[in-house]
Amino acid sequence: MASLEMALGVAAAVVLLGVFAVRISVRLGLPSLLLYLAIGILLGESVLGIQFSDARLTESLGLAALVLILAEGGLTTRWSAVRPATGVGIALATVGVAVSIGVVGVGLHLLLGLDWRAAFLWGAVLSSTDAAAVFSVLRGVGVSPRVAGVLELESGSNDAPVVLAVVLLASADPITWLTPLLVGYELVAGGLVGGLFGIAGAWALRRAALPATGLYPLATLAVCVLAYSAAQLAHASGLLAVYVAALVLGNADLPHRGDVRSFAEGMGWLAQIGLFVLLGLFVSPPRLVDAIVPALVAGVVLIVAARPLSVLAAAAPFRVPWREQAFLSWAGLRGAVPIVFALVALIEGAPTGRALVDVVFVLVVGLTLIQGTTLPWVARRLRVSRAAQPREISVDAAPLDELSADLLQVQVPVGSLLRGVYLRELRLPRGAMVSLVVRDGQGFTPTEDTRLREHDQLLVVTTAKARKAAEARIRAVDQHGRLARWHSGREASDGRG
Repeated sequence: MASLEMALGVAAAVVLLGVFAVRISVRLGLPSLLLYLAIGILLGESVLGIQFSDARLTESLGLAALVLILAEGGLTTRWSAVRPATGVGIALATVGVAVSIGVVGVGLHLLLGLDWRAAFLWGAVLSSTDAAAVFSVLRGVGVSPRVAGVLELESGSNDAPVVLAVVLLASADPITWLTPLLVGYELVAGGLVGGLFGIAGAWALRRAALPATGLYPLATLAVCVLAYSAAQLAHASGLLAVYVAALVLGNADLPHRGDVRSFAEGMGWLAQIGLFVLLGLFVSPPRLVDAIVPALVAGVVLIVAARPLSVLAAAAPFRVPWREQAFLSWAGLRGAVPIVFALVALIEGAPTGRALVDVVFVLVVGLTLIQGTTLPWVARRLRVSRAAQPREISVDAAPLDELSADLLQVQVPVGSLLRGVYLRELRLPRGAMVSLVVRDGQGFTPTEDTRLREHDQLLVVTTAKARKAAEARIRAVDQHGRLARWHSGREASDGRG
């Protein structure tokens, strides 16, 4: 058994390799998950000789990592960005999943000779897009906000119905007319549990007055994990609960919201690195040779038939343009999630579970190489890409509980319409004022004639009552310029004309 010093040293070295692999992957144009898998294979039995074949432990750690990845996705997703895509995203995560399972199941039954239950099980495992792959790859492609919102919402919410389908198909229990009702209950209950924990967590964190800034990110992530556990104990969908809870918390007025998101991103990267390395360590390369042909067959069925038909069934009622449908069909990224679900099938006792793990591993590597590296080109050819957009303004809040006030830290990004605005034109509500401007590393006390520039950092002191109106006003000017009007009665009542 390895000593504690050795185990910690190897873990730290793997994390550092994973961090630097991100930069290497950007230079080479390869998704970073492939490099993480390569690190795991390098450490494994066929190269450096580390023996690891515990499927149950791999499944448990994989699901734990998926919980953190979904939490990161929800906490860093802007509801305003995904709201226009809600209908299509949910349809892809439900109707699209059902169509994909059916098409892949029929195809593999006819082409590979699998019995019907095994064929549909394989279809279920392969129907889930990967949240980690989408969150880390898609945001750098530069597609329209609606398309990006659809894919992010789909990848964050389709794991829940897929894992239910995998468990049902992998077990020997008969599927009856009650099965759809059970699945419906688990999804609805999971969403409700996640929403309740998100709302309650946001309310508590706003009033907690924690003694250290670093406690807010920890508490926020703990609420998301607690939502998962509570939903699972209630026999509901824990994966949906954690994503919904994180989505609610990420869009609430939390103290130190910027720190919460940064911490969530770091934990998400750590979960991705650990998960992909673990899966690379678990797999046995000599067995993968026999999985190449079934993986090729499954991949062709998935890309040529299942994904396009699932997108058509989900997106057609919403009149999504054909170019966007084509891109959605190509951008159904697979990653570690199908491998984890294949392990779930193996643990549940599916007869083809071991072969399924190997086939999915080969398929994920192949599809990631093909899809992940060609997404920017496909987006340009289909004309769904967009020019570089100005970054959204960053507003972070820190409570001053003894004074019943808040500090807003505002960063003016490139392209913001705050550029060139005089402070007197900002027209903050009563109870709010800009107390400090940091420009080119130098801080100074501004006056009403101070004109804002790109990269400026502002420190806004506001009463607790005026905080929401002040933040809303800053965001309005950022998006619409100095002539931005008040958009709600609450702002009008708190502000100056």
